[in-house]
Amino acid sequence: MNTHTLIPILIAAAGVIAAVLVALVAIRLLRRNKLRRKFGTEFEYTMEKVGNPRAVAEILVEREKRVKKLDIRELVQDEKERYFNEWTEIQAGFVDNPAKSIEEANRLITEVMIARGFPVADFEQRAADLSVMYPDFVTNYRQANAILLKSRGNGTATEELRQAVVHYRSLFEELLGPMEDVKVAEKEVVTQ
Repeated sequence: MNTHTLIPILIAAAGVIAAVLVALVAIRLLRRNKLRRKFGTEFEYTMEKVGNPRAVAEILVEREKRVKKLDIRELVQDEKERYFNEWTEIQAGFVDNPAKSIEEANRLITEVMIARGFPVADFEQRAADLSVMYPDFVTNYRQANAILLKSRGNGTATEELRQAVVHYRSLFEELLGPMEDVKVAEKEVVTQ
């Protein structure tokens, strides 16, 4: 082969290699953007913890696979009503004992998660699992948990405790599911 033939072949090969590299980068960016849209603030939270976009993508994809394997179910009407009534009592108790109310709210969230089929071994795993199905609410759950932990050290103002109950309520409502058939209480004690 002479030089005149070899140069165009090398240029074409370099072009193909460049195109493949550009395509791989584009695919990776599209995948990352899809995960960022799906997981929202949880993507950013995981990015802060891990620091590597490729590792974050792998972690979030693994989460999705893990949650897909779980036997997550919707609650039946009787369960929804029982949990809703219990939630109403927790909110009503906030006035007399705010710290106890957030403990009870946390317990009820965990109980509903168990009833739905989520594993509840530790908080970080619960939050990770929830981030797959409820990405818009997992930040609230993390914030409520942080306030709960702080309250156990007696360093929490009533307003923070109220905010924790509001955060728990947003996740509770999502976990409970559609509320059309649940008898709604006439008055809520804790308001947004």
